Amino acid sequence: MADIRTNALKEPVKVAEYLFRRLHQMGVRSVHGVPGDYNLVALDYIPKNGLNWDRLLITAPAYAADGYARVKGIAALVTTFGVGELSAINGVAGAFSEQIPVVHIVGCPTTRSQKNGMLLHHTLGNGDFRVFTTMNKEISCAVAQLNNPVDIATQIDYTLRECWIQSRPVYITLPTDMVEEKVEGARLKTPIDLTEPKNDPVRESYVVDVILRTLYNAKNPIILVDACSIRHRVVPLVKKLVEKTHLPYFATPMGKGALDETDPLYGGIYAGSGSQEEVRQRVESSDLILFVGSLKSDFNTAGFSYRTSQLKTINLHSTYCVVRYAEYPGVRMSGVLKTLIDKVDVSRVTITPLSSRNGTIAHPKQSQAITHDWLWPKVSEFLKERDIVVTETGTANFGILSTKFPAGVTALNQILWGSIGWSVGACQGAALAAQDARDDRRTILFVGDGSFQLTAQELSTMIRHKLNPIIFVICNEGFTIERFIHGMDAAYNDIAGWQFKELVTVFGGTDKTTRKIQIKTRSELEKLFKEDEFNAARKLQFVELYMPKEDAPTVLVKTAEASAKVNSERD
Repeated sequence: MADIRTNALKEPVKVAEYLFRRLHQMGVRSVHGVPGDYNLVALDYIPKNGLNWDRLLITAPAYAADGYARVKGIAALVTTFGVGELSAINGVAGAFSEQIPVVHIVGCPTTRSQKNGMLLHHTLGNGDFRVFTTMNKEISCAVAQLNNPVDIATQIDYTLRECWIQSRPVYITLPTDMVEEKVEGARLKTPIDLTEPKNDPVRESYVVDVILRTLYNAKNPIILVDACSIRHRVVPLVKKLVEKTHLPYFATPMGKGALDETDPLYGGIYAGSGSQEEVRQRVESSDLILFVGSLKSDFNTAGFSYRTSQLKTINLHSTYCVVRYAEYPGVRMSGVLKTLIDKVDVSRVTITPLSSRNGTIAHPKQSQAITHDWLWPKVSEFLKERDIVVTETGTANFGILSTKFPAGVTALNQILWGSIGWSVGACQGAALAAQDARDDRRTILFVGDGSFQLTAQELSTMIRHKLNPIIFVICNEGFTIERFIHGMDAAYNDIAGWQFKELVTVFGGTDKTTRKIQIKTRSELEKLFKEDEFNAARKLQFVELYMPKEDAPTVLVKTAEASAKVNSERD
């Protein structure tokens, strides 16, 4: 029967070839993962289809795929059944939470083994081969079990489209006996349709008219951009709207870097009580906030400290819009923004200019200690246009809010999911994505010493791939954000003291391919920031950056206080 079906195919190709060619068509150039006996044959087809294999150590392949997708647009991750996929499940859950498109491919035992409930390694020993799929359904926007060659090509195309459109992970199981089964390769001549679903024109027109009436009546309107404007690829539309209307704009912590921070129309980062005072006043006094892609989590709002009125807010989301208290399901922000740009009459829009250019001011002190109030504004002078800046949960995520980005800088953070150690793998993935794009963008990582210890081994992967990130490890003796939430002097917030920069040598770095630096004073860091060799970033550069144990960015302190309060509340 299989031979008869194969003979009926116009251009038969193997399942693995079909899958990896589709990924290549979507822009993937490197596949992340960990090999295991249930995926080894499939891995043979990665280089055969123009892709590179990025083997990582077991803790971070999903983190790397997450970082890669944020730079390249989409990523692929291959693990093995049971032990491999469960090791990656935290990272995949983070990608689901933060709306990152990652294709998770799991090599599985044969369909016959699964049907017969065989007692195989990597199983729970109970004959249930569906249990891990069931787990992953909760953190995937689509699931495909490639068990029947008749359906496989259709399943792959549908699942990859959902990954892109919904900007969330998908889960694909590939049994070992299906890897070299044949499917119709003629389908590969037609790329998967990745266009956004169109809104009903009548409903869309009505919503846009409501928005325009509200906008024309406003005296002090602004735009506020958040994470989902980036995740769902509407930032270019927001830029066009700003260019046409000259509306002042602000960003949330998760929306940082979405729009040009050097433009006179940029007002700063709004994080509720964690904002600079002039930013807070301007946003909260606005009589209309056009909020694009909001994701109002606790850390993104400095502990739910927004003081904005829903009566003065228009929320645009990926699958619905809300104007004041009226919700319009199924009306997607991409279509609304396009129509809004076309229809807006700029002569009827009232603009209240920003009172002053927002800027971050360093606080000079006589001490040579590197404090957060001094460091993060100083980083503004070091960054270049189009840098990729990765920050870790904790001091770096909050500190970077005081850094003013040059144009085109891409910010990578995980403020919602907040898995410590994420940033090291994500840095590797981001640097690899830039390398795959043959782009000379610098990748710069700021990570705390505690977080770095969770995924330090991925430094080895970066060295093996000859990537050239600049890595700043903030050495301040432990988990600062947790100290400020609870337990400033508690032993559970302490870590072992490492000689961090020596790991570069341990993991195979040489003086020719890497550089190790230790910084303990402001003058040393200022000198480093001005150094041509350091700025050129032609090799991996690892910086131990020493800071006081009990120092933290102001917004972190406020957010930690709010978090501690929420944690102690009772019904």
